[in-house]
Amino acid sequence: MFIKLQDALGDMKTQYTAEFRFYAELNDFLPAQQRKQTLLYRFSGHPAIKDPIEVFGVPHTEVELIVINGQAVGFNYQLQTGDRVAVYPVFKNIDLCAMPKLREEILSKPRFIIDVNLGKLAKRMRLLGFDCLYRNDYKDTEVANIAVSDQRVVLTRDRRLLYAKRISHGYWVRAVEVEIQVAEVLQRFNLYDLIQPFTRCLMCNGVLKSVAKADILARLEPKTKLYYDVFYQCNKCQRVYWEGSHIDDMRQRYAVFLGGTQPR
Repeated sequence: MFIKLQDALGDMKTQYTAEFRFYAELNDFLPAQQRKQTLLYRFSGHPAIKDPIEVFGVPHTEVELIVINGQAVGFNYQLQTGDRVAVYPVFKNIDLCAMPKLREEILSKPRFIIDVNLGKLAKRMRLLGFDCLYRNDYKDTEVANIAVSDQRVVLTRDRRLLYAKRISHGYWVRAVEVEIQVAEVLQRFNLYDLIQPFTRCLMCNGVLKSVAKADILARLEPKTKLYYDVFYQCNKCQRVYWEGSHIDDMRQRYAVFLGGTQPR
């Protein structure tokens, strides 16, 4: 049994059809009644395969492998009538080196740009040492421009942003609760071995450097002067950090991640 999806731009008199099946978490983007089923797609002409995938609501950044009639293809493949299309997300444990690449490889240590809906996630990712740009007034065009110019991965709760053709790497964050969002992003990009906690400024994303106590003494509260001797300063906003009780609290909260290995 097929579920039909009509391409609103198609010509009713010259229609072709193809079969689509989306796998694993790509079903998150489909209406409930279309999930885990073969879907019939009607079209005219020969659109690039990326276009019908996004008509179904799946951003191209979420797709890792496209197999058509048993053959792996790239985004430039032109859809033909009768094609059987299987669309897969990122594989965690399968080597796809021999398959056609849908996009350039991600940087060995990814850098991120985070949209306006994920401010708490930005702070948590910075706490773990990841380069994360964030402002609460970013426009979608700004996010896309920065992602391209700085080779950054877009993290967003607005999947429409990921339809932008210029964005090659991005991820639609499913969870609403921030701690689950952190785990989700770490797993999606396999970041566990790259965690370097307490090396970035939580407020501006600058890098923290060791600073002599004497150099910032005038900025310290009396009790801080008395009880602490090791300090760090942001190289951008000059904010001062030290290992107070809040650091112990954060270590306990993120103990499963700060070990640098994937939780089991």
